[in-house]
Amino acid sequence: MNPFMLCKKILLIAAVMYFLIVSAVHAETIRPLKVKSSDKCPVCGMFVAKYPDFLAYMIFKDGSYAAFDGVKDMIKCYLEISRYLPARKKSDITAMYVTDYYSMNVIHASKAFYVMGSDIYGPMGRELIPHESGNRAREFMQDHKGRKILRLQEITYQTIRELDK
Repeated sequence: MNPFMLCKKILLIAAVMYFLIVSAVHAETIRPLKVKSSDKCPVCGMFVAKYPDFLAYMIFKDGSYAAFDGVKDMIKCYLEISRYLPARKKSDITAMYVTDYYSMNVIHASKAFYVMGSDIYGPMGRELIPHESGNRAREFMQDHKGRKILRLQEITYQTIRELDK
């Protein structure tokens, strides 16, 4: 084998190895939270283990968590954390997760697509229904009379007030 071809193969192998290492470092495995039967939503006081289809939760720097019976209550808590979790600050939160409506996979709250105004109700009534992809959210919106799709950063106090009407 000539030196040019050998060098080309070595560079190709190095590039593939680099890609695999970078992918492994940036890949995050989300482990679904195992809620206890005694875990209560800090917003409404409901036992969250009864509603695994709507489970949402925050993980804190110290490894503890707060579990919610739906996205709506988790967002209420996030927006007014000192009201619902007086010993916490937003800066204590390391991650927020929601449950995808169709797959039941746990996904990052910041990556989800939320359908508002559908005919699907959560444990606390009208709810933001999370989806892993925009396509699934649009399909759900058509099938369940949703009004709009929001990303996490678009959800405001007004959004929550509309849902609670």
